[in-house]
Parts: sequence; structure tokens; C-alpha cells
Amino acid sequence: MSSYAEFKYGWPVVLASALGIALGMSPLPFYTIGVFAGPFVQEFGWDISQVMSALAVFTLVAMGSSPLIGYLTDRLGVRRVVLTSILLFSLAMMAFALNNGSLLRYYVIWGVLAFAGAGTLPITFTRAVSNWFNEKRGLALGVALIGTGISGALTKVYAGWLIGEVGWRLAYVGVGALPLLIAFPVAWVAFRDIDDPKAADRAAAVARLETHHSRPRGVYGLTVAQAFRDWRFWLMAIIFVPLSFAIGGPIPNLETLLGAKGFDVPTAVLLASFIGYSVLAGRLLGGFLLDHIWAPLLACVMLMLPAASMFLFQLQDPTIAQMTIAVVLLGVAAGIEYDLIAYLVSRYFGIRNYGAIYGILYAFFALGAGFGPAVYGWFYSNRGSYDTILDYSMYTFIICSLALLLLGKYRDEELLEKTGDPPPAAED
Repeated sequence: MSSYAEFKYGWPVVLASALGIALGMSPLPFYTIGVFAGPFVQEFGWDISQVMSALAVFTLVAMGSSPLIGYLTDRLGVRRVVLTSILLFSLAMMAFALNNGSLLRYYVIWGVLAFAGAGTLPITFTRAVSNWFNEKRGLALGVALIGTGISGALTKVYAGWLIGEVGWRLAYVGVGALPLLIAFPVAWVAFRDIDDPKAADRAAAVARLETHHSRPRGVYGLTVAQAFRDWRFWLMAIIFVPLSFAIGGPIPNLETLLGAKGFDVPTAVLLASFIGYSVLAGRLLGGFLLDHIWAPLLACVMLMLPAASMFLFQLQDPTIAQMTIAVVLLGVAAGIEYDLIAYLVSRYFGIRNYGAIYGILYAFFALGAGFGPAVYGWFYSNRGSYDTILDYSMYTFIICSLALLLLGKYRDEELLEKTGDPPPAAED
């Protein structure tokens, strides 16, 4: 078969996923908090660590919500979960406009946002993409996840422009309306899993593309209990916490970090916006290469790049070129993170209980990503510099990247080599 024939039938779910993820809980609050931090500090007298501490609240709720969403996705279907969550997430995002200077209210809204929007995480969308795509699963995931890069680049600038034109309150309404006006209608029309009766014809066509020696599609998978007994699960869980901390910590702090290096606000925002473009490049490059290179090796190489970023961010009186390189290298690594989790789960644990297993691993990932910005903010507020935490992060990238090489062969390919047939669903 044509190696790209799967896209003929699966492109609607890829398109809907790209928009849903781009305007979902993963990028939208995370990439815009740094833009709104300045107005909060100015109007309410908060310091940067208080603003960024909201991401810790966000993380704790997301950690509890993501396994639940994964379970509901496996049991109720992704379409129902996604459509409900997009609507609730949009409304919760707009609720930031009601902030009156109360830190408690601010943190509560972040908690509500994490619970309401959990169904817009890659957990849901990547399950459907993984079901539709087999031979080109890595590329399909990369394309579906490019939305985070586009969102990261454009929503920073969009939010900054809105704040200047209508103030931060209406800016939050404008940002929060994006999922409802764009992602929801596209998902309503195009987002259907491979077992959806309304996609039966396309699903049958995809099934005809399979050959006897193809990698297994969605017919097998470990149970959650079996995944818990697999050492690879715990290796991933342990690695994802510090790795996501090192990636997620500096990104919302970029505007403040660059400002501390002497750049004015417009220049700092412009430089920070490059994170989105480089995430986009990392998504596409990483997704394409995942289908051709052993995923742990690819991840090891790409996730070492930000070690150089951490070094460059510590320079005194850096140039615009140096900071551009630092931001881009960080963004390329951030671009492969979700592709990597989704791909590793599908290849090492299968698809049958993909949502639940991904959801639990995402909770570990969220732990580091959520607390990272607050810890970075604390270092800046208390020490007047990010340099110490940047130094710690540099070594984190190196150690965690090398640890990924311990994962070994994909489970589906191990069983295919032994039996000559795709592995069946695992029974506990």
C-alpha cells in the first residue's frame, strides 16, 4: 500500500485534533499566563511567583482529572468527552475576567479550568488518531499536535494585542472564546473515532490497507494492572516528572526572564513567541522521524537540545540572536513531548486501554510541568535571577534523555517477531 494512504481516510480526525489540541487546555492557559502576568502584578500588586503558583493548582487538579478522563474516553468514547470538555473549557477560560484581585478566586478558577478542560488534553485526541493510523502513526500524531506550536506562537501575540486594545479582562474573554468558536464546530463535524458508525465506510477502507506483517493496530493492549507491573511504565513515569519540569518551567517565565536580561517588553514578547514556531517545527520533525527511528533514541537526541538553551539563558548581556537560539532549541524539544508520550504508550502498552494508561502517565508529566513555572517564579522572586534553576534544568535534560534509552524494543514488535502475528488483547 502507499505509505501515506491512511491520510486519505483519517485526515478529518487529524484536522479536528489539531484545532482541538491547539485551542485546548494544554497550550492555551500555559502559553498565555506569562502575557497576563504583567497586568496582574501591576493591578493587584501580586508578585510573579504568586501568579505562576496558579499552575501548581492547575497541575494538582489535572493530575486527578487526567486518569478519569482517560477512563471515560475508553468507556464512553472520545467524541462525547471531547465535545463536552471544549464547551466547558471555553467558559472556564472566560471566567478569568471575573477576577477581582482575590488570589483565592484566581486559584479556584485555575482549578475549575483544569477539571473542565481535561477532555481537551492530547489524551483524548491522540487515542482517535492512533486508532486511525498505524504505519504513519508518528507523523499523524505530529500533525495533530502541531496545534500547540501554532497556538503558542499566535495566542501570545493575540493576547498581548487584546490587552493593549481592550484591557486584560476582555482579553481573557477573547482568548477563551477561541475554543468555542473554532474548535467546537470542527470537532462536531469531523471528529469521529474509527468505531463510530458514521465513519464505518472510511474505517472499512483503512482496515483493507492492513497486511499480515503490518504493525498491530488497535486489537491488543495491556490492562492498567498489567501496565503497573511493567517496569517500562514506571521508568517513563519517573523520567517524565523532572523532564516536564525542565521543559515546562521556563516557558511561561520567558517574558520575565528576557526582561531581566535587559530586553524591553515588546522585544521580550516577540522573542518568547518563537517558542510556538519552534514547537511547530519540533512536532512535524519529531512526528515524521518517529516512524523511521527508534523513539527513545530520537527523544534522547531532541530532548538534549534544551541543555544548550539553559546555558544560553544564563549568559550576561545576551544578544537577540543568542536568545532566539535558546528559545528555538527549547521549543523544538517541547514539540516532541506529547508526540513521544502518545507514541510510547501505543507501542509499549497498546491501544485497548490507551486512554487510561496515557492519563496516568500524563498525571506524572503534569506534576513536573505544573510545578515548574512556580518554582522558576520563586527563584526569580527570592533570588532576583533564574540562573540557579536554569543550571539544575540543564543537567536534568542530559540525565533524563539518556535514561530513555533503557526502554528497549517496542512490545508490539517483540510479539510480532516471536509469533509472526499481531499480538492479541492482553488478559489479566
